[in-house]
Amino acid sequence: MDTTVAEVAPDICRLSTFIPDAGIMFNQYLVDAEEPLLFHTGLRGLFPLVSAAVERVMPVERLRWVTFGHLEADECGSMNSWLAAAPHAQIAHGALGCLVSVNDLADRPPRPLADGEVMDLGGKRMRRIETPHVPHGWDAGLFFEETTGTLLCGDLFTSMGESPAVTDVEIVSPALAAEDTFGATCLTPGTGPTMRALADLEPSALCLMHGPTYRGDGGAALRDLADAYEERLAAEGVRLHGPVTPSV
Repeated sequence: MDTTVAEVAPDICRLSTFIPDAGIMFNQYLVDAEEPLLFHTGLRGLFPLVSAAVERVMPVERLRWVTFGHLEADECGSMNSWLAAAPHAQIAHGALGCLVSVNDLADRPPRPLADGEVMDLGGKRMRRIETPHVPHGWDAGLFFEETTGTLLCGDLFTSMGESPAVTDVEIVSPALAAEDTFGATCLTPGTGPTMRALADLEPSALCLMHGPTYRGDGGAALRDLADAYEERLAAEGVRLHGPVTPSV
């Protein structure tokens, strides 16, 4: 295996490892600024590969912030390895996730982030957006880099197989195919509205954790995905409860 490096937005690099046994890509995103930030840590076993990839861009010890979407091994499994390698680094995560998990798991106290809080990195501005249970995880949240209009999507739009660093090919169909395989998305009444709120940001780039970076109409892609999940939620309701007869 190898971890490749590609700049997918100004000073935002995708660090990507394809794991054949899993059949999917595992991506991290390095935001190079005065206070550099890493979004997703990768699995503990991938730390040697991913840290070597960061070294191609900058010294690992320059890292100031280590962040992720939600508690899951591929998102934060190696967070303490990064803290050990970067002595000035600190975990930054949503306040709820810090309270229930990261305060105990991280080797140094994390920085809890409020919904909508902006981290000014010096040249880049990272806004934390809470998305509980979207696509999954009580503590789930994403980051929007305001200066480039880039949405770091976490597990949204997960696709299978290898992918290029950047694409303009639609990403909704592959995401639904992956959902048919993994069933990883929580279907709740809040799923669609949460995705539509992200769409209102009108992101110019969608950085996927398991897939390419999509450059195109990010808002339209998010709305299309919301439509698809709302259709699935409605169909599941009919399956469980039968058709609803309007009252007279």
